[in-house]
Amino acid sequence: MTGREIKKFMLLMYGFEKPTPEIMEAWGTWFESIADRTVDQGGFHGGAREISASGTKDLPMGMESITGYTMIEAESLDEAEKIARENPYIASIRVYEVM
Repeated sequence: MTGREIKKFMLLMYGFEKPTPEIMEAWGTWFESIADRTVDQGGFHGGAREISASGTKDLPMGMESITGYTMIEAESLDEAEKIARENPYIASIRVYEVM
């Protein structure tokens, strides 16, 4: 990717269900396919809380939960979206450019 402007994008994965061996294999394949673009990645395991002006509430793992993230390098939001579409996500993925 030399000679082109490279930007960073955060992919936030949403939706939790107990992963099957097939989904684990699919994720492994996807992570391997983007290894040269990956800056950082991680997952979340319960124990989440939301803090707001109205107080604090526990966040259970479910289809609305952020379950993981991957930061990648790409030239544009369109390219980052193309990469994200290949992920075997559970509910959805949100893609944000990192400033």
